[in-house]
Amino acid sequence: MSAPDISGATGLEPPGSKALRRLRALKAESWIMLAGILAIFAALLAFLALPLYALLKKSVEDDKGEFVGLINFQEYFSSAGLVNSISNSLTIAFLTMIISCTLAFTFAYGLTRTCMPFKRMFRAIATIPILAPSLLPAISLVYLFGNQGVIKGLLFGESIYGPIGIMIAMVFYIFPHVMMIMVTALSTTDARLYEAADALGTRPMRVFFTITIPGAIYGIVSAAVVAFTLTITDFGVPKVIGGQYNVLATDIYKQVVGQQNFSMGAVVGLVLLIPAAFSFMIDRHVQKKQVALLSARAVPFHPKPHKLRDAGLLAFCILMSVFLIGILGMAAFASLATFWPYDLSLSLVHYDFDKVDPNGWSSFYNSLKMAGFTAVIGVTIIFLGAYMVEKGQNFPKLRGLFHMLAIVPMAVPGLVLGLAYVFFFSRPENPLSVFYSTMAILVVCTIVHFYTVSHLTMLTALKQIDKEFESVSSSLKVPFYRTMFRVHVPICLPAISEVMMYLFVNAMTTVSAVVFLYSPDTKLAAITVLNLDDVGDTAEAAAMSMVIVATSITVRVAHGLLMRGLNARHSAWRE
Repeated sequence: MSAPDISGATGLEPPGSKALRRLRALKAESWIMLAGILAIFAALLAFLALPLYALLKKSVEDDKGEFVGLINFQEYFSSAGLVNSISNSLTIAFLTMIISCTLAFTFAYGLTRTCMPFKRMFRAIATIPILAPSLLPAISLVYLFGNQGVIKGLLFGESIYGPIGIMIAMVFYIFPHVMMIMVTALSTTDARLYEAADALGTRPMRVFFTITIPGAIYGIVSAAVVAFTLTITDFGVPKVIGGQYNVLATDIYKQVVGQQNFSMGAVVGLVLLIPAAFSFMIDRHVQKKQVALLSARAVPFHPKPHKLRDAGLLAFCILMSVFLIGILGMAAFASLATFWPYDLSLSLVHYDFDKVDPNGWSSFYNSLKMAGFTAVIGVTIIFLGAYMVEKGQNFPKLRGLFHMLAIVPMAVPGLVLGLAYVFFFSRPENPLSVFYSTMAILVVCTIVHFYTVSHLTMLTALKQIDKEFESVSSSLKVPFYRTMFRVHVPICLPAISEVMMYLFVNAMTTVSAVVFLYSPDTKLAAITVLNLDDVGDTAEAAAMSMVIVATSITVRVAHGLLMRGLNARHSAWRE
């Protein structure tokens, strides 16, 4: 005789029945939302978390795959040369951070707090380095200050091959990233503070240190973190111009490519991950402390003319622009000089890449293909992921966990991510090994590498859309996906287009994330630049760099014209 069901009489429910009833009560739309979150969450696990675990696992194994514990770490820290790389990396990163932040703050101050002319032109010039691979400034410095450089005497006997060259090239490379953060920080201020200081007769220097700096401190810290992280994790610059000055990024390359010592490469990768992750945590902590600087009664700040200040900052911006244009111009001239330094007549002989590289122009076409796939596929996945995090109604814990995982790529250097992909996808027993040595793995790695910034950009755009749209759609029984396509996508079109350009340009110029993943059939233009410089074809390397720059500029101009037309047609309400 079976026991009677007394759950209803006692008011008790079998374990899990409440959760089951909630699941059954979910609408079809919620199931679609759940499936979408789980799909993208699973993709991030497969293409981010599991490869990083494979890297960690490889660091405690020998070359035969046997577990050896911390022996690899003991060997690493017992090697004076390898440990010296840590000191070199931290020194270079710290000095470059100070120099680039000082220059970028001064430049941004001129753009936001003065009445100097040509601000739009200076701002456009400052973004030039974004369009070039990180190897370009290193190549230019070789032509300027190298053994046969144009102005090699200006270094007073010091060699450009080493810390000096690395720092100058890195300042060029990271300047626009730092400058844009500084501009944002200095653009947000309340004019009433300056009016009160003026009324009290406060000296300009005291105003600067008591109002300007405290008001921009969060942006300054974020810019410093970005500068430090980009410098310590970059691979291209020290590889080209570092000489015998070893840093962590080049050590990974030497261990993996030069010595085929994958276990030690994994150890160096984990060591490189520590300062990058530490910088990321500092930035997140500072952002949590940040408070709103503008109240509802705030008055926009408009600078007043000041002849001495405006003239001084105009001169500084001119000098900085000359430096940026000069680095790019030197690379362009070197790519056109027939035979440096003996025949400086201009020709296109160095653009015949098929003569010096087996892949020739095909590597450039591969880059175009990879960048196109990265932009289109990446922006679609990232927008959907951000939409589910911000506009989803159910599963708050799952959405929060997904958001946390989406932030992780910002703390993972491209070189470390690429090495992790090698350990994870090259294993034959892994069903995802079919991606290895294909164009697909290059696209996936690039999307994951630049996922966080794009995800946060999309989240910011979606947060600006009032939740009343979803409430009205729900009351009218309109499916969420129809509202998304008809309301959210058109409103977020500027952000979507910017993310597409961000992914495209970075896919064209990235080196570190893909240097371990390409095959002869999927070799990229930026990798070709690295290989050409390795074998001594520096002029051809400069030529390929200029092809990448020209492509990035062309696509960006075309994107601007296209978006102007689309905005005029579909976003007239913004005006």
